Amino acid sequence: MKIEQIYTGCLAQGAYYIMSDGEAAIIDPLRETQPYIEKLKKDGAELKYIFETHFHADFVSGHIDLSRKTGAPIVYGPTAQTEFEALIAEDGQIFRLGKVAIKILHTPGHTLESSSYLLMDEDGNEKALFSGDTLFLGDVGRPDLAQKTADMTREELAGLLYDSLYQKILPLKDDIIVYPAHGSGSACGKNMQKETEDTLGNQKKTNYALNQKDKASFITAITDGLLPPPPYFGMNVAMNKNGYNSFEEVLSKGMNALSHDQFEETAKNSGALVLDVRNNKKFAEGFIPQSVNIGLDGDFAPWVGALVIDVNQPLLLVTDKGYEEEAVTRLSRVGFDNVLGYLEGSFEAWEKSGKETDVVNRISAQYFEKEIKGKNAKILDVRKESEYNAEHIEGAYSRPLAYINEWINEINQEEHFYIHCAGGYRSMMAAGILMARGYRNFTEIEGGFNAIAKTDIPKSDFVCQTKILK
Repeated sequence: MKIEQIYTGCLAQGAYYIMSDGEAAIIDPLRETQPYIEKLKKDGAELKYIFETHFHADFVSGHIDLSRKTGAPIVYGPTAQTEFEALIAEDGQIFRLGKVAIKILHTPGHTLESSSYLLMDEDGNEKALFSGDTLFLGDVGRPDLAQKTADMTREELAGLLYDSLYQKILPLKDDIIVYPAHGSGSACGKNMQKETEDTLGNQKKTNYALNQKDKASFITAITDGLLPPPPYFGMNVAMNKNGYNSFEEVLSKGMNALSHDQFEETAKNSGALVLDVRNNKKFAEGFIPQSVNIGLDGDFAPWVGALVIDVNQPLLLVTDKGYEEEAVTRLSRVGFDNVLGYLEGSFEAWEKSGKETDVVNRISAQYFEKEIKGKNAKILDVRKESEYNAEHIEGAYSRPLAYINEWINEINQEEHFYIHCAGGYRSMMAAGILMARGYRNFTEIEGGFNAIAKTDIPKSDFVCQTKILK
């Protein structure tokens, strides 16, 4: 028996490859399927099942393409309804895989069809639980994503999740290995650990959600402090449930090299957003006016989903040379399939053509310290609230990047301000958005709070900033 976790850090997502005696199963595959095909060929294995733990919201699964290429059935738990052919299993149904078996445990709560998969070895011993978004390490799945489709409140869904955990999962043996669908950084939970596998016994001891005194306290604990889900979640659910274009079609369309003149013309006529995926330092030093920076070197796909909002938005890409396919691939993972092409020769070709360029007003933390000394400077901290609450510049305003569309209109265009994040990745996204919307009265701090922390600028962990900026 072979179990392989295929973890994609930029999505904080875990897919799983299980093989026994020449037969294989894949749980929650990513959209690009070729790596799985190659793995099957290398092992000389036949793909017997594609198991889906639920209708994913934070990424587009590869289940449809993988089934089309291999003939393996797509398996969902009870109550799932799809627009494509799928095997809807019964609670407790057992699927044979070589010499091992996989049992479906219907565990609703995160969504109504959510299911976990219990792996039993050739002797019938329970060895591993593929828990999807029902049980994470350090957390459980958020219960607010299925409210509309289930016609239930998040508290009612949380109650279902409690029953699933306490009736189906917690009675299992402590030495079972838990393999969740996501890890730290995913928006599908709020308190996940950085580890990607653990024993169930250790989770019973350390997971806050599994240590509540009763159902009511569990419901309160897991619903408290939930941030709104990113806008693209609902669109990804629809794609996973109803179907989508093949990855090969999306890649072929996106890998359309455009000269600087073609790029400019397409941008004018298509309503496309110019998405610059180079690192924040390169973007600051020069970029195409009106473009937005979301770097490939960070949590690229989730941030595109959070900031671009509509998965149907036409996109034009500016990438470093050789990274065009990676950008298109990672966009497709979260359903952004409408890439019209990329700038051939990267930004250097645009610059050499003599076309208009722009720069971000960026200064070092050391220069920032000198510039604000003795002044009542206005500072926007675009990190998450939890980061701000831990420590921030004294007097700074907490304005998380994820909510920029809400706070951007608070800004007084006549008053200068400074922006920073933790290291420059998020503040450069904010800078691009601000400049695209006509705001130029700001300075961005290179290196963010990590660099600021090394200066003598006064800092605080006291939280009181709720004022409007105008």
